[in-house]
Amino acid sequence: MSAYRWKSFDVNEDRPSKPRRYGVTEMRSPHYTLFNHNVLQDIFESMGDCVDGLKFCGGSDSLMSKAFIKQVIDTAHQHDVYVSTGDWAEHMIHKGPSGFKDYVEECKQLGFDTIELNVGSLGVPEETLLRFVRLVKTGGMKAKPHFELKFSKSDIPRGGDRAYGAYILPTPRSSELVEDVDFLIRKAERCLEAGADMIMIDADDVSKHADNMRADVIAKIIGRLGLEKTMFEASNHNASEWFIKQYGPN
Repeated sequence: MSAYRWKSFDVNEDRPSKPRRYGVTEMRSPHYTLFNHNVLQDIFESMGDCVDGLKFCGGSDSLMSKAFIKQVIDTAHQHDVYVSTGDWAEHMIHKGPSGFKDYVEECKQLGFDTIELNVGSLGVPEETLLRFVRLVKTGGMKAKPHFELKFSKSDIPRGGDRAYGAYILPTPRSSELVEDVDFLIRKAERCLEAGADMIMIDADDVSKHADNMRADVIAKIIGRLGLEKTMFEASNHNASEWFIKQYGPN
C-alpha cells in the first residue's frame, strides 16, 4: 500500500463527495459482451461512490432498444452517475445537415448527460467542431471532445529494462511531434472557450507500454488545459496506476 504515496488508506483523504468537478472516474460499458443490467446495478451498489460516469463504448447503444438505454441511464442517475454517449456522433453527420442536431435532441430525450465528440473520427473542420460543441451546450448537455495523440516510431524511445514511467533521457525529436501536440492543445483550448466541459485524451500512444511513457507530453497537456478540464482515457492498468501516483486521486 505504501506504493501509493498520495494515500495512506488509513485516513479518509480521497476525493470529495459526488458530484465531483475533478478527480472524475468514468467507467466503460462492455464493448463485445452483453450489457447485463444486474451487473451494472451490483457495481453501483457496491462501489458507486467511486464511479462518477458511465460511457457507452463502441457504439454499443446503437444496438440496444431505447427502453433499455433509458433503464440503464435511470439506474446510473439513481447513483449520481452521469452517462456519456461515447464516440458515436460521427455516424450521425452523414444523415444530412440536420443529422447532428437530431442526434443531440434524441440523446437529450433518452437522458444522456454528456455527448462525446471524437475529433479524429468526426474529421470535420475546426469551426464545425466548435459549432457541434455549441449545439450540445444549447441542447442542455455537457460536451466532451475526445482527442488522440499519435506518434511516429522515431518519436518513441527504444525499449529497455526500466520501471513503468521511469525517467527517459531527452533525445532529439522531430519537430512534427511538437507541432502535433501544440496543435492538439490549441484546438482543445478553443473547444473549452466554445463551452466544452471536459477534454478527453486517448492516452494509449503515450502510456500504453512501459517503454514509451511520455510524461513530458502529459505534463504539457495538463499544464495548458488544467487538471479539472482534462481526462485521460487509459486502457492499460499500469497507465492508470501511473497517473494516480503522479497526479493523485484528484
